[in-house]
Amino acid sequence: MNATDFVKRMLVGRKLSSAQLGETLLPKRIALPVFASDALSSVAYAPDEILLTLSLAGVVGFAFSWQIALAVALVMLLVVLSYRQTVHAYPSGGGDYEVATVNLGPTAGLVVASALLVDYVLTVAVSVSSGVQNAKAMFPFLQGNEGWVAAVVILLLMTMNLRGVRESGSFFAIPTYGFMIGVLGMTAWGLFRYFGLGEHLQAPTAMYGVQGSESYEPFVGLAAVVLLARAFSSGCAALTGVEAISNGVPAFREPKSRNAATTLALLGTVAITMLGGIIVLANLTGLKLVDPDGHSSFTLNGQVVDIAHETAMGQLARTIFDTFPVGFYFVITMTMVILFLAANTAFNGFPVLGSILARDGFLPKALHTRGDRLAYSNGILALATAAIALVLIYNASVTALIQLYVVGVFVSFTVSQFGMLRHWTRHLKTEKDPKVRAHMQRSRVINAVGLTGTGLVLVIVLASKFIYGAYLAVLAMAAMFLLMRSIRNHYDKVAREVAVAPADARMLPSRVRAVIMVQEVNKPTMRAVNFARATRASSIEAVTVSVDDAETRAIVAQWDAQQLEIPLKVIASPYREVTGPFLNYVKGMRSDNPRDVVCVYIPEYIVGHWWEQVLHNQTGLILKTRLNFMQGVMVTSVPYQLASSKYALSRVQRNTAAAWRRPGTGQVRVGDSTREPSRKE
Repeated sequence: MNATDFVKRMLVGRKLSSAQLGETLLPKRIALPVFASDALSSVAYAPDEILLTLSLAGVVGFAFSWQIALAVALVMLLVVLSYRQTVHAYPSGGGDYEVATVNLGPTAGLVVASALLVDYVLTVAVSVSSGVQNAKAMFPFLQGNEGWVAAVVILLLMTMNLRGVRESGSFFAIPTYGFMIGVLGMTAWGLFRYFGLGEHLQAPTAMYGVQGSESYEPFVGLAAVVLLARAFSSGCAALTGVEAISNGVPAFREPKSRNAATTLALLGTVAITMLGGIIVLANLTGLKLVDPDGHSSFTLNGQVVDIAHETAMGQLARTIFDTFPVGFYFVITMTMVILFLAANTAFNGFPVLGSILARDGFLPKALHTRGDRLAYSNGILALATAAIALVLIYNASVTALIQLYVVGVFVSFTVSQFGMLRHWTRHLKTEKDPKVRAHMQRSRVINAVGLTGTGLVLVIVLASKFIYGAYLAVLAMAAMFLLMRSIRNHYDKVAREVAVAPADARMLPSRVRAVIMVQEVNKPTMRAVNFARATRASSIEAVTVSVDDAETRAIVAQWDAQQLEIPLKVIASPYREVTGPFLNYVKGMRSDNPRDVVCVYIPEYIVGHWWEQVLHNQTGLILKTRLNFMQGVMVTSVPYQLASSKYALSRVQRNTAAAWRRPGTGQVRVGDSTREPSRKE
């Protein structure tokens, strides 16, 4: 094992065979943190976004926070109920993409796929950025370096996910459940202290007033409607990640659909409870937030004051656990960790969806291949790269990134619900069993209500966020859509070009003309001559390009001395160029007969060190690259192993011992071997 393989095995673990795929399937207790961490963690920043937006109306805006939270919870309930129908009807893992493609056509499916891919990238960027913002409550020195810290965290998450779904899920389960216990425990203890013990709890910002934006004062009429719509659309970030379970059904243990539906129900119940608890505590404690970009400000005695910004979760934990510091640090730590790990939902959803799209020809086929840990490694790497670019561009600003967020997921929600409506309608036309029909009709009603709710939210999100950055997400979706259509068109075009016609299997070349590239008369050149002879071509000739008269005369003399009975043609090159004259000569050998073939043999040194490659084979590399684009021409590299290649060979022998087990294997290519292989070999 070389150093590279050793580091890789240390990072991602030992290889897993395809037969071990069943070992990676998830029980519900692991599937919940794997697929639901995004939706659960969003309760850590969705309340912040609601309160930040409402602060633009001043103190009066906070009075509407519980109504906004109630509306978000209602939409989440509709989405969870709707997706429970999806996981039963389409358990193959295609999720929204499959639903839209089957019921609405490939174009609708591609729209959904584009929206989901963009949203998965934003999920990673927003979740990790929010984690960094919460981490500043304990680590103030992170101020100003948020983007780079977020990039490092994404790299760590990428490494964990390269180890496989099961292993990363087991690792992430503890902090996910810790976050749930922390938030629910904080909510229960805060409500008990307030109502049971009669304590008057006040958040650190309760004593301050809030000066809003002039655009929303007075907070009535159209201004109020617009701001409430913005607050609602920001709060709907709590719904992201719900669709990941429908994409990940194949990763569940049997019975897959039932386990996925149960996990969805658990997700909805816990997320709604936590979101509602945080908003209730924020109202009871007088918690306030202001826009860090300066569109709203804290005031004290009528004067604007500048105080440190702290998240809602940080203020509530500090207030409720004011006599129990361990509780404060536990909640903040779990919040920070779960926000980082929330990106894990996207690291599971994006590669699976990318694999399905690659299988259908809409993305590069490399995304369809599992890595040696049975994870879709290329998809994981692609997602991490895109997310790192975003957090560096926006310096991990949640407020900036959140404006791009949510649009994609509600596009997929809406199109998927419409697809499910068509699904039930189509099946009801042929189903005769009364019980089955009754079930289908109930499911259709659920999806119809879900379609109405998500469609309305999509309109609100687009209308309220478009000018604040959502248009960038729409443009990204459009670009992704066009890119995937172009990739599919390319694959279709290539498939048509290379399709085998009946005559192709029987059509042999009418004439093969062999050309040997000669730069020196040495052992590699002699090997090329012998291989060309072994092919029994119609004609064989050697060609050298004259860039120095003395060297050319020496080559001709050495060639004649070998008495090879193969003519050596010398091409003049007054401008001392090798590749151009040789290519022109080969091009001139081609005939108008499409069945004629020119086969060019190029001797090539096989070296053992990377730096030796720089010293050899450069002319051959250029010739091969150019000749590959010439119709009717084939290129054959004739390898000759130099002594240094034994180091590379020994590395290969150590890494693939079984392939080199037989004695003598590969020695036929070694230049100084005088041993002839036996018949058994």
